Amino acid sequence: MSGRLLLSTGAAVAAAALIIGCGAMGSSGGKPMSFFITSTNPGKGGDLGGLAGADRFCQSLATSAGAGNKNWRAYLSTTAAGGQPAVNARDRIGAGPWTNAKGVVVATSVADLHSANAKVGKDTSLTEKGEVVSGFGDPVNRHDILTGSRPDGTLALPEAGKDTTCGNWTRSDGGSAIVGHHDHKGTNPDPVANASWNSSHGTRGCSVDQLKMSGSAGLMYCFATN
Repeated sequence: MSGRLLLSTGAAVAAAALIIGCGAMGSSGGKPMSFFITSTNPGKGGDLGGLAGADRFCQSLATSAGAGNKNWRAYLSTTAAGGQPAVNARDRIGAGPWTNAKGVVVATSVADLHSANAKVGKDTSLTEKGEVVSGFGDPVNRHDILTGSRPDGTLALPEAGKDTTCGNWTRSDGGSAIVGHHDHKGTNPDPVANASWNSSHGTRGCSVDQLKMSGSAGLMYCFATN
C-alpha cells in the first residue's frame, strides 16, 4: 500500500514538473529580440558620443526593454581619424540571425542582411518597444536612419571636405551623415536609393533641427552581437 502510494506521489511530482517546465518554455515569448531601431535620439542629433556612446545608448534601450543580457552595438560606420582605422557598420554587429521585438527574423546573417532577401522594412524594423517608426507619407516622417554607410554596410567614403558620419558621430551642428530609409520610400530621383534601408542620401546637417529637415529624428539601428 505504502509502495503504491510512494509510486503515485512520485508520478504526480514528475507530472507537475513536466507541466511547469512546459509552462516555462511557453512563456519565453518565442525568439528574443536582437534587432531594433532606437525609439529616440540621445538628444544631441548626430552627436552620439562616438561609437562608444552610440553602443551605450543601444545597450540602455535594450536593457529598458528587458534585453540587456545581450551585447548591443549600433549599426554605424566611421572614418579613419586620430590614428584609428575606419570602421564598417557590418563588421560591428555579430553574425546573426537577428529578430525584432515581435520575434520576426529580419536577417539570418551579415550577407543576408545586405541582400535583397533581408526583411528590413517599416513593418519589421520596430523599436525596442515593438513600435513602428513613422515613415514617408505619415504626418511625421522619421524614416531617415543614421548609418554613415554604403549599401554593403561599409563606410560611405566622404569626398574631400565633406562628411558622411557627423564627424564620426560627435557633431551636433553642421556636417552631414548618410542615412537609410527604413520604409524603402522617398522622393530621391534614384529609386534604388529610396529603397535602401542603410544608404539613401546625406542629411542637411547634424543638429536635431537639421536632421528633421530631411526626415530624420536621429534614430539608429541596434543589433545584438550574441
